[in-house]
Amino acid sequence: MSTPNAPTHDPRQTVSVVIPTRDEAERLPVLLARLAAMPIHEVVVVDGGSTDATVQVARQAGARVVMSEPGRARQLNAGAAATSGEVLWFLHADALPPTDGVASLCAALRAPGVVGGAFWLHTVADGPGLRLGPLVRIADLRSRYTRYPYGDQGLFCRRDAFDTAGGYPDQRLFEDHALSVALSRVGRLVTVPSEVRVSGRRFQRRPLYYLLFMNTAPLLVRLGVPPDALARFYPDER
Repeated sequence: MSTPNAPTHDPRQTVSVVIPTRDEAERLPVLLARLAAMPIHEVVVVDGGSTDATVQVARQAGARVVMSEPGRARQLNAGAAATSGEVLWFLHADALPPTDGVASLCAALRAPGVVGGAFWLHTVADGPGLRLGPLVRIADLRSRYTRYPYGDQGLFCRRDAFDTAGGYPDQRLFEDHALSVALSRVGRLVTVPSEVRVSGRRFQRRPLYYLLFMNTAPLLVRLGVPPDALARFYPDER
Protein backbone atom coordinates (compact mmCIF):
# COMPACT_ATOMS: atom_id res chain seq x y z
CA MET A 1 0.00 0.00 0.00
CA SER A 2 1.37 3.40 -0.94
CA THR A 3 1.78 6.18 1.58
CA PRO A 4 -0.85 8.93 1.06
CA ASN A 5 1.76 11.67 0.79
CA ALA A 6 4.35 9.65 -1.13
CA PRO A 7 5.62 11.31 -4.35
CA THR A 8 4.41 9.83 -7.59
CA HIS A 9 6.48 9.42 -10.75
CA ASP A 10 5.68 11.82 -13.56
CA PRO A 11 5.63 9.67 -16.74
CA ARG A 12 6.46 12.75 -18.78
CA GLN A 13 9.90 12.89 -17.16
CA THR A 14 12.08 10.09 -18.54
CA VAL A 15 14.99 9.34 -16.23
CA SER A 16 18.36 8.04 -17.45
CA VAL A 17 20.78 6.67 -14.87
CA VAL A 18 24.53 6.94 -15.45
CA ILE A 19 26.94 4.83 -13.35
CA PRO A 20 30.73 5.18 -13.70
CA THR A 21 32.59 1.97 -12.83
CA ARG A 22 36.03 0.50 -12.41
CA ASP A 23 36.29 -2.93 -10.79
CA GLU A 24 32.87 -2.80 -9.12
CA ALA A 25 31.62 -6.33 -9.86
CA GLU A 26 31.05 -7.00 -6.16
CA ARG A 27 28.81 -4.02 -5.39
CA LEU A 28 27.20 -3.21 -8.74
CA PRO A 29 24.58 -6.02 -8.68
CA VAL A 30 22.89 -4.58 -5.57
CA LEU A 31 22.49 -1.16 -7.19
CA LEU A 32 21.26 -2.58 -10.51
CA ALA A 33 18.70 -4.76 -8.73
CA ARG A 34 17.36 -1.71 -6.90
CA LEU A 35 17.15 0.30 -10.13
CA ALA A 36 15.36 -2.55 -11.93
CA ALA A 37 12.39 -2.04 -9.61
CA MET A 38 12.10 1.66 -10.48
CA PRO A 39 10.38 3.40 -13.44
CA ILE A 40 13.66 4.25 -15.18
CA HIS A 41 14.01 4.91 -18.89
CA GLU A 42 17.50 3.41 -19.15
CA VAL A 43 20.60 2.52 -17.15
CA VAL A 44 24.02 3.19 -18.68
CA VAL A 45 27.14 1.80 -17.04
CA VAL A 46 30.30 3.60 -18.17
CA ASP A 47 33.32 1.43 -17.55
CA GLY A 48 36.77 2.93 -17.26
CA GLY A 49 38.85 -0.23 -17.73
CA SER A 50 37.71 -2.79 -15.18
CA THR A 51 39.82 -5.93 -14.80
CA ASP A 52 37.10 -7.87 -12.99
CA ALA A 53 33.61 -8.96 -14.14
CA THR A 54 32.01 -5.49 -13.91
CA VAL A 55 31.10 -5.32 -17.61
CA GLN A 56 29.60 -8.81 -17.64
CA VAL A 57 27.62 -8.11 -14.46
CA ALA A 58 26.20 -4.92 -15.96
CA ARG A 59 25.16 -6.55 -19.21
CA GLN A 60 23.60 -9.54 -17.48
CA ALA A 61 21.48 -7.14 -15.42
CA GLY A 62 20.20 -5.48 -18.59
CA ALA A 63 22.23 -2.27 -18.38
CA ARG A 64 23.81 -0.75 -21.46
CA VAL A 65 27.60 -0.62 -21.21
CA VAL A 66 29.70 2.20 -22.64
CA MET A 67 33.48 2.00 -22.60
CA SER A 68 35.44 5.12 -21.74
CA GLU A 69 38.84 6.39 -20.81
CA PRO A 70 39.29 6.18 -17.04
CA GLY A 71 38.44 9.28 -15.04
CA ARG A 72 35.10 9.95 -13.38
CA ALA A 73 34.39 13.20 -15.23
CA ARG A 74 35.14 11.66 -18.62
CA GLN A 75 33.07 8.58 -17.81
CA LEU A 76 30.10 10.61 -16.61
CA ASN A 77 30.14 12.84 -19.67
CA ALA A 78 30.39 9.81 -21.95
CA GLY A 79 27.45 8.21 -20.17
CA ALA A 80 25.34 11.37 -20.40
CA ALA A 81 26.06 11.61 -24.13
CA ALA A 82 24.87 8.03 -24.61
CA THR A 83 21.49 8.54 -22.94
CA SER A 84 18.19 9.93 -24.21
CA GLY A 85 16.21 10.68 -21.03
CA GLU A 86 15.03 14.15 -20.10
CA VAL A 87 16.49 13.78 -16.61
CA LEU A 88 20.02 12.57 -15.79
CA TRP A 89 20.65 10.75 -12.51
CA PHE A 90 24.30 10.09 -11.67
CA LEU A 91 24.95 7.29 -9.17
CA HIS A 92 28.13 5.76 -7.82
CA ALA A 93 28.44 1.98 -8.11
CA ASP A 94 28.56 1.53 -4.33
CA ALA A 95 25.38 3.56 -3.76
CA LEU A 96 21.88 2.34 -2.94
CA PRO A 97 19.22 4.96 -3.70
CA PRO A 98 15.86 5.08 -1.91
CA THR A 99 13.12 2.92 -3.41
CA ASP A 100 11.09 6.04 -4.24
CA GLY A 101 14.12 7.83 -5.67
CA VAL A 102 12.72 8.40 -9.16
CA ALA A 103 9.39 9.70 -7.88
CA SER A 104 11.16 11.95 -5.37
CA LEU A 105 13.54 13.55 -7.84
CA CYS A 106 10.79 14.02 -10.42
CA ALA A 107 8.64 15.71 -7.78
CA ALA A 108 11.56 17.99 -6.89
CA LEU A 109 12.07 18.95 -10.53
CA ARG A 110 8.44 19.98 -10.87
CA ALA A 111 9.03 22.93 -8.52
CA PRO A 112 9.44 26.29 -10.31
CA GLY A 113 13.03 27.14 -11.19
CA VAL A 114 14.53 23.83 -10.01
CA VAL A 115 17.03 22.33 -12.45
CA GLY A 116 18.62 19.66 -10.28
CA GLY A 117 19.59 18.44 -6.86
CA ALA A 118 20.64 15.46 -4.80
CA PHE A 119 19.70 13.35 -1.78
CA TRP A 120 20.80 13.11 1.81
CA LEU A 121 23.80 10.86 2.37
CA HIS A 122 23.82 7.81 4.65
CA THR A 123 27.28 6.25 4.85
CA VAL A 124 27.38 2.65 6.04
CA ALA A 125 30.22 0.51 7.37
CA ASP A 126 31.62 -1.77 4.69
CA GLY A 127 34.49 -4.25 4.81
CA PRO A 128 37.54 -3.93 7.08
CA GLY A 129 37.61 -1.35 9.84
CA LEU A 130 34.11 -2.05 11.18
CA ARG A 131 35.14 -0.88 14.66
CA LEU A 132 35.11 2.62 13.18
CA GLY A 133 31.67 2.11 11.70
CA PRO A 134 29.86 4.84 13.70
CA LEU A 135 32.41 7.45 12.60
CA VAL A 136 31.57 7.08 8.93
CA ARG A 137 28.35 9.00 9.58
CA ILE A 138 30.36 12.18 10.16
CA ALA A 139 30.50 12.75 6.42
CA ASP A 140 26.71 12.63 6.23
CA LEU A 141 26.33 15.99 7.95
CA ARG A 142 27.73 17.68 4.86
CA SER A 143 24.83 16.43 2.73
CA ARG A 144 22.32 18.17 5.02
CA TYR A 145 23.86 21.61 4.85
CA THR A 146 25.99 21.91 1.72
CA ARG A 147 24.85 24.40 -0.87
CA TYR A 148 26.43 22.46 -3.71
CA PRO A 149 25.86 18.68 -3.57
CA TYR A 150 28.55 16.11 -4.30
CA GLY A 151 28.33 13.08 -6.54
CA ASP A 152 27.98 10.55 -3.72
CA GLN A 153 24.60 12.14 -2.93
CA GLY A 154 23.05 10.89 -6.17
CA LEU A 155 23.24 14.11 -8.16
CA PHE A 156 20.41 14.61 -10.69
CA CYS A 157 19.51 17.35 -13.16
CA ARG A 158 17.54 18.20 -16.25
CA ARG A 159 19.39 17.35 -19.44
CA ASP A 160 19.01 20.85 -20.85
CA ALA A 161 20.47 22.29 -17.63
CA PHE A 162 23.37 19.81 -17.82
CA ASP A 163 24.11 20.90 -21.38
CA THR A 164 23.85 24.59 -20.50
CA ALA A 165 26.20 24.08 -17.54
CA GLY A 166 28.75 22.45 -19.86
CA GLY A 167 28.67 19.01 -18.26
CA TYR A 168 31.38 17.78 -15.93
CA PRO A 169 34.67 19.67 -16.21
CA ASP A 170 37.59 17.48 -17.24
CA GLN A 171 39.37 17.48 -13.88
CA ARG A 172 40.47 14.62 -11.66
CA LEU A 173 38.89 15.80 -8.42
CA PHE A 174 35.73 17.65 -7.29
CA GLU A 175 34.24 17.50 -10.78
CA ASP A 176 30.86 16.84 -9.11
CA HIS A 177 31.10 19.96 -6.95
CA ALA A 178 32.11 22.01 -9.99
CA LEU A 179 29.07 20.77 -11.90
CA SER A 180 26.81 21.68 -8.98
CA VAL A 181 28.20 25.20 -8.95
CA ALA A 182 27.63 25.49 -12.72
CA LEU A 183 24.09 24.14 -12.42
CA SER A 184 23.29 26.67 -9.69
CA ARG A 185 23.96 29.41 -12.22
CA VAL A 186 21.32 27.87 -14.50
CA GLY A 187 18.62 27.40 -11.87
CA ARG A 188 17.86 26.26 -8.35
CA LEU A 189 19.26 23.12 -6.71
CA VAL A 190 17.37 21.23 -4.02
CA THR A 191 18.18 18.48 -1.54
CA VAL A 192 15.62 15.70 -1.38
CA PRO A 193 15.05 14.64 2.27
CA SER A 194 15.53 10.96 1.49
CA GLU A 195 18.75 8.98 1.87
CA VAL A 196 21.17 7.42 -0.57
CA ARG A 197 23.17 4.77 1.25
CA VAL A 198 26.85 4.62 0.26
CA SER A 199 29.82 2.52 1.26
CA GLY A 200 32.19 3.89 3.87
CA ARG A 201 35.07 1.72 2.61
CA ARG A 202 37.46 4.59 1.82
CA PHE A 203 36.89 6.27 5.16
CA GLN A 204 37.30 3.02 7.08
CA ARG A 205 40.67 2.23 5.55
CA ARG A 206 42.23 5.64 6.28
CA PRO A 207 39.81 7.48 8.59
CA LEU A 208 41.99 10.31 9.88
CA TYR A 209 43.58 10.96 6.50
CA TYR A 210 40.22 10.88 4.74
CA LEU A 211 38.59 13.27 7.19
CA LEU A 212 41.49 15.71 6.99
CA PHE A 213 41.66 15.61 3.22
CA MET A 214 37.96 15.88 2.52
CA ASN A 215 37.54 18.79 4.91
CA THR A 216 40.55 20.82 3.79
CA ALA A 217 40.71 20.12 0.05
CA PRO A 218 37.45 21.94 -0.85
CA LEU A 219 38.71 25.02 0.97
CA LEU A 220 41.99 24.86 -0.93
CA VAL A 221 40.09 24.65 -4.23
CA ARG A 222 38.05 27.72 -3.31
CA LEU A 223 41.34 29.51 -2.54
CA GLY A 224 42.57 28.77 -6.05
CA VAL A 225 44.52 25.51 -5.76
CA PRO A 226 43.88 23.50 -8.98
CA PRO A 227 41.88 20.30 -8.28
CA ASP A 228 44.27 18.25 -10.40
CA ALA A 229 47.13 19.29 -8.13
CA LEU A 230 45.27 17.80 -5.16
CA ALA A 231 44.15 14.63 -6.95
CA ARG A 232 47.39 12.75 -6.25
CA PHE A 233 46.64 12.95 -2.54
CA TYR A 234 43.09 11.60 -2.87
CA PRO A 235 42.55 8.27 -1.08
CA ASP A 236 41.14 6.36 -4.04
CA GLU A 237 41.19 2.84 -2.58
CA ARG A 238 38.41 0.43 -3.56
